[in-house]
Amino acid sequence: MRLRLCILAWMAMVTVAFVVPAHGADIAKIGVVDFQRILKESEAGKDIHAKIQARGQGMKKDVQKLQKEIKSLEQDLSQRASVLSQEKRAEMQRELNIKEYDLNSMLKDYKSDIRKLESELMQKLQDKVLSLAEEIGEKEGYLLIIEKSAAVYAPSSIDITDRLIQKYNASYSGSQ
Repeated sequence: MRLRLCILAWMAMVTVAFVVPAHGADIAKIGVVDFQRILKESEAGKDIHAKIQARGQGMKKDVQKLQKEIKSLEQDLSQRASVLSQEKRAEMQRELNIKEYDLNSMLKDYKSDIRKLESELMQKLQDKVLSLAEEIGEKEGYLLIIEKSAAVYAPSSIDITDRLIQKYNASYSGSQ
C-alpha cells in the first residue's frame, strides 16, 4: 500500500514537472491599441481632421452669408416697419421667414454632410488600422489585440499603438 502511494506521488510530481513548464512556454501575448491616439497622431488622422475642417470652413462661410442677409433684412424691416404699407411689410416678413427656413435647412444639410464625410473617412482609417493590427498580430505571435477603450486596465508595456502609427504612416500615401 505504501509503495502504491509513493508511486502515485512520484507520478503526480513528474506530471506536474512536465505540465507546468509546457504551460509556461505558452504565455499569451496580448496587445492594446489606442485608436484615439492613432486618430490624433497619424498622418491619416491629421488629414481626416484637415479635410473635415476645410469642408466645415466652406460651409461656415455660406451660413454666415445667409445669417448676414437675415440680420440685414430684420434690421431693414424693424426700421421701416412704421412707414411701409401692410402689404410690403408682409412681403418682407415672408422673405425673412423663407431665409430663416433656408438657413435651418442649410444647417441641417451641412451637419449631415459633415457626419457622412467623417464617417466615411473614419471607416477607411479604422479598416486600415485593423488590417495593420492583424498583420502585426500574425507576424509577432499575438494571441489578442484589443482597443484600449475596451480594456479596464492595460499596462503601457503591451501598448502597440506607436508601432501601429509608424507602420500606418509608412504605408500612407495621403490619398486614402
